[in-house]
Parts: sequence; C-alpha cells; structure tokens
Amino acid sequence: MVTTHPANGHHPNVQVLRALYADLSSIGRYTTDDVVLHRADRTVENPQPIVGRDEVIAHETAFVEVTNGTLVMDVEHIASNDNFGAVFGVIRLKQPRPTVMPFCGLWRFENGKIAEHWENAYDPPALLQVLTEPASPS
Repeated sequence: MVTTHPANGHHPNVQVLRALYADLSSIGRYTTDDVVLHRADRTVENPQPIVGRDEVIAHETAFVEVTNGTLVMDVEHIASNDNFGAVFGVIRLKQPRPTVMPFCGLWRFENGKIAEHWENAYDPPALLQVLTEPASPS
C-alpha cells in the first residue's frame, strides 16, 4: 500500500495525534464507535480495557478533571503510518501534586480513525497514586 503525504512530509495520522494530545477532550472526533483503550493502570488481575467512544471520552475527561485542568501532555516525538502511531513525551501536572513522568502512547488506526489505544506511563503505580491520593489540607 502506498500512501500520499502532505507537502510537509507528515502522515495524516501524525496530525491527528498532535491535535489529540493538544486537547484530550477532542478524542471523540478521531475514534471509531467501538474504540478500545487499554489503561495505563491495567494489571494482570484487572486487564479490562475501556470499550466505546463515550466511555473513552469519559476516561480522558476524568483524567483532565482530576488534575484540575493542569494536565499537559508534552509531546516530544510522533511516528505514524496508516495502521499505527507512537507518541513519546512527558506527562506534566500541577495538581493534585506536581508530577512529571515520561509516557508512550501507542495507537492503532482503521481507515484514518483511532480503533485502539494503549496508555503507557513510565511508572503507572506512582501515577495512579498521585491521581487518587486524597487532597492535602490547605
């Protein structure tokens, strides 16, 4: 299969991923109805993915909300073709506690839409602890 790329040399899926990481709330624009998301905090005991556009939107919205809108997905590199994408970067958040952590998001595309996503944080248990710990008294 040969794919034509825009004059800038970037695959169209790179542009999709760049826009998505700039605004996680926009994920629904880019997904299939039955998109599957494998959470960063998945375990052998609880490997259950999130299935469906509305459920994935709710998951991403909750991620942003738990940080009181301080979440920044600082993208360093994106590679993509017709079928897959990989995004490397750093998660930065100020709340509930200042945190900086590398991530690698893996994506599977079907006909230009996101069909599957694997969240990968460098230290999922540490990130989960930050996101679920009780707020400190002011």
